[in-house]
Parts: sequence; C-alpha cells; structure tokens
Amino acid sequence: MEKLLVICGPTATGKTSLALRLAKMIDGELISADSRQVYRGMDIGTGKDIPKNFKFRISNLDYQNDKIAYYTNGKIRLWGYDLVDPTKEFSVASYVAIAGKIMENIWKRGKLPILTGGTGFYIKGLVDGIDTLEIPKDMNLRFYLENKSVSDLQSILKKVNPEKHNKLNLSDVKNPRRLVRSIEIAIYRKHRIRIDVDTMMDNDLQPRIKRFRKFDTLFIGLMAPIYFLEKRIGQRVEDRLNEGLENEIRNLLEYGVGWNTQAMQTLGYRQWRDCFEDFRSNVCKNSDAGEAEVAGNTERQDAIKEWKMAEKNYAKRQMTWFKKDERIMWFDVSSSKWKEGVEKAVKEWHN
Repeated sequence: MEKLLVICGPTATGKTSLALRLAKMIDGELISADSRQVYRGMDIGTGKDIPKNFKFRISNLDYQNDKIAYYTNGKIRLWGYDLVDPTKEFSVASYVAIAGKIMENIWKRGKLPILTGGTGFYIKGLVDGIDTLEIPKDMNLRFYLENKSVSDLQSILKKVNPEKHNKLNLSDVKNPRRLVRSIEIAIYRKHRIRIDVDTMMDNDLQPRIKRFRKFDTLFIGLMAPIYFLEKRIGQRVEDRLNEGLENEIRNLLEYGVGWNTQAMQTLGYRQWRDCFEDFRSNVCKNSDAGEAEVAGNTERQDAIKEWKMAEKNYAKRQMTWFKKDERIMWFDVSSSKWKEGVEKAVKEWHN
C-alpha cells in the first residue's frame, strides 16, 4: 500500500518549511493543499513562499489540455501551485483530479508525496473522497441564481435543504459561490430521489460515490496558542505588504481579473476592493491631490486591519475543522523541540 504524509493545520504554523525539511529526510515531494495557492500570478498574498533556489518547470502531466507545472531545486519538487489562470473557476473536484495525477507520478518515481496545507476540504477530498464531487454543474440554475443577493441565496437554500442551511458556518453563509453550490447539490439530489421513486431504478440513478484507493497515511497537525498565531499572522501580513502585495493586485486587475472572480474572493485580496475603488474615485473627484492621498491611506489602513482580522478568524475555523479528525497527531510549534518529535514520528511510520 502506497504511503502518503499529510502536514496540516492553521495558517502561520510553518507547514511548508516543515514539509521541505521532511522531504530532504525521507526523499519526498510536496503537494500544496491550499485553495489560495492554485492561482497563477497570486504569489505574495497567498504566501507561496517558494524558496529562492527553486525554479519553475513544466511537467509531462496535464489536466484538461493544460500542462501541470512544479517548482524544484533539482532534488525536491513542489507541486500544487499555479494550477489555474486567475480569471477561471477552480473546484475541489479539479484539485482532486490534478493532485491524484501528481501523487501517482511521485509514487511511480519511488518517492513519498507530502500533502501540505490548510484547506481541509482539499485534504478530505483527496484522502477520503467526497460524495458530491461527481454532482455536475447546472448552468441553467447558475444563470438563474447569478444576480441573486446573498440574502436571497440563503433563503433559497433554507427552502431546498434547511438542514444544510443550519449547518453552514459564518464564512459559508456569506459566500455566494458556496451557497449556489449547496443549492445545486440539494436540487440535484431531490430531483434524483424523485426519479428513483417514480421509476423504481434506485441502483441506476443514485448519485455515485467515487471509490478512492486507500493509502497508508500519517497525519501530522501543527498548532499553537491563539496569541502565538495572532502575532505570527500580523507579521506575515506586514511581510507580504513589504514584498509588494498592492502591486500584485494592480497587475491582476490590469490583466483582467475582476473583483467578482473566484480568485479575487480569496483571503488577502478581497479586503482591498474598497481601497482600490475608493482611492481611484477620490483621485477623480478631488482637485486637491493631498485630500485624495489622505483618503486613500485611510482606506489602505482599513484594508490591512480587515485582512489581519480575517486571517485570524480563518485560523480559528481551520482549527475547528481539523480538530474533528482523530487521525491527526498534533504538535505545538510554540514548544521546544517539536520538530524533533515530528521527525521521530515520521521516521517510525516511514520505516
């Protein structure tokens, strides 16, 4: 049975740096499990933190006629970045398909895949499978829901699947894309159930649950006290600002990535919409350039404050998700010699 190492946990716990350290130790290759890092050209805000000695390469693998790329220093490969153009949508089903191909390639070359990231849904989809992955998009339904408000979408979901509506977390209930998908799944299932009853063809018409192959998987979780994480998150935000996040956003806008795209709803980018739009309007409306600059700086500080708060809340939601998985072996990154503890656990499992 093939082995898979999973390094998971909330943001700012050092998952990638640990995975790189372990990859050297056990001849492994990294696969990012981060829904923010799949977009090309969105490097700073998503915290890809690609080591300087790693170079971009194109593999012989492809997905939907698009070549899958990776970064490498000649020994270790880092996969899962730059999978899709930021103007396009990307789903967990697409991630599972791509990551599955990458894993097979890594095993074929006799190396160990190290799945690394904080998007729990991606990890679950790849390791355990998700029964909604094969439910297709309903483009007519999506067209009908396209201009509905978040409040309208919430009401529709409550009607078609009140149980799902009541289980949504604060992030999901405000996310129109996730609400639309939940409505889509609920209507699909109700429709299939109705047909099953009418035609008595239960086995043929039940939504299929994809059967995923089983792995010998070790789950390593990184955590820390909230005060420790909040300090790290604040510093990471400042570092990304110094690295040029605002220029990265300008480049994306000039490239044609609109604020309503899935990519720009990403944490670290959506918080800047008012800043960019209001600053431009102030420049146009105010004859005094100084007034415009002051207004723009105020919006900028608001965006930074909102971003830091959003990152902190995201870390809490990540911990809530991962804490439900009893397979995870946890290590506190604020304690001493935690890396040695991880290395010991990995060596015992790998050998």
